[in-house]
Amino acid sequence: MTRVIAIANQKGGVGKTTTAINLSTSLALLKKQVLLVDCDAQTNASSGLGLSINGVNLYEVLVGRIPITQAIKPTCVTGLRCITGHPDLTGIEVELALFSKREHRLKHHLAALRSVYDFIFLDCPPSLGIITINALTAADTVLIPVQCEYYALEGLTQLLKTIKLIKQRVNSTLRIEGFLLTMFDKRNILSQQIETEVRKHFKEYTFKTVISRNVRLGEAPSHGLPVFFYDRKCRGAEQYFQLAQEFLARDKRG
Repeated sequence: MTRVIAIANQKGGVGKTTTAINLSTSLALLKKQVLLVDCDAQTNASSGLGLSINGVNLYEVLVGRIPITQAIKPTCVTGLRCITGHPDLTGIEVELALFSKREHRLKHHLAALRSVYDFIFLDCPPSLGIITINALTAADTVLIPVQCEYYALEGLTQLLKTIKLIKQRVNSTLRIEGFLLTMFDKRNILSQQIETEVRKHFKEYTFKTVISRNVRLGEAPSHGLPVFFYDRKCRGAEQYFQLAQEFLARDKRG
């Protein structure tokens, strides 16, 4: 059964897109059929997979110009496909105001794909605007990256309030997939303190796998490649593959 997972945190620079690309890739390497939807006007997930944003894209789908099946693009990873973002998503809030149930637009379109993929990941923008609300309305679960740095927990309260509101009003079955600690530096006392706090507050919701700071993770997107195709032996690649295995183990437990 297909699961739709939103990767969200309104704080920028926490590793959402890095996680979206590399977790999706890892699952595809584990023989799963995966779709990554770039919901961000910055289109970093698209460029990080070496894809052009020209032509069909998520914006064209949401405003009703094309069916979602026409927006799906192949990637360099067998088993992983992508719907690219576009800068026009920046102003889509005004355009979606013309539609009834505008927060359901993405969910409506994704319904046609639920029998095709094992997992559909939604890479959300760093805000709680209409696109993120659409993603949370469409999702079964939400995965929240938390960077192990100062102000790490800043904004989480608002995100959790938004998730609660979404559950109350438009998506009663939405649940938290988990909190993923990113940019961890074992030499840094602050990183260790943040890990302790997150595990204390969110307990079993926090993934055991931790994503360390890794130069290769930062370099790979500039080459339009997931880290596995850039340097599969680096720590970042190993950790995201480990995360995928933990993710699947959780999925089997339900």
